[in-house]
Amino acid sequence: MSTSKRAVDVVGGTLLLLLLTPALLALAAAVAVTSRGPALTPRRRAGAGGRPFPMLTFRTAPTTRTGRLLHRHYLDHLPQLINVVRGEMSLVGPRPLPVDHPLTGTARARTAVRPGITGPWQIGGRSGLPWEEMAVQDLHYVREHWLGMDLAILARTAAIAARGLGPRRLRGRAPAPDPEPRVPRPQGLRQA
Repeated sequence: MSTSKRAVDVVGGTLLLLLLTPALLALAAAVAVTSRGPALTPRRRAGAGGRPFPMLTFRTAPTTRTGRLLHRHYLDHLPQLINVVRGEMSLVGPRPLPVDHPLTGTARARTAVRPGITGPWQIGGRSGLPWEEMAVQDLHYVREHWLGMDLAILARTAAIAARGLGPRRLRGRAPAPDPEPRVPRPQGLRQA
């Protein structure tokens, strides 16, 4: 990872955390008031080199107005700024994979860089993308990323989030509450 990319992550992540602290506290309170359980949910993900880390998200219940709002505007991802400042994630990068996802082939190649809060998969429809297309976009990012690409992805993500064009509107279908990459089923196995 280049020094300039990490510098942008640290400075950008820290500034965003400082600026957004009142909003983060308000969102955490809204989540706590509208549904049971903790406001923040750590999800185990594979980071750079496949090292596991707890990716932070706001808990979003799709049955509540707050949960739908957070998800549609990508606000459920804001706690990941903490992961960015800690060095576990980047502002822009490949989609973080669950720790139980086999790290072979393209999945292993994706762990050459830190996973991102946003990336090509998010501005292209996130959970509406087939696994293969998302993997191709992430691999392209890993091989070709540069600071200008990161800034363009960040600007596009901000515009999509501000307009509320989250996963539901981008692809015309509702995503799962915590969308996971769809792993291709091995040949010869039938679905139960």
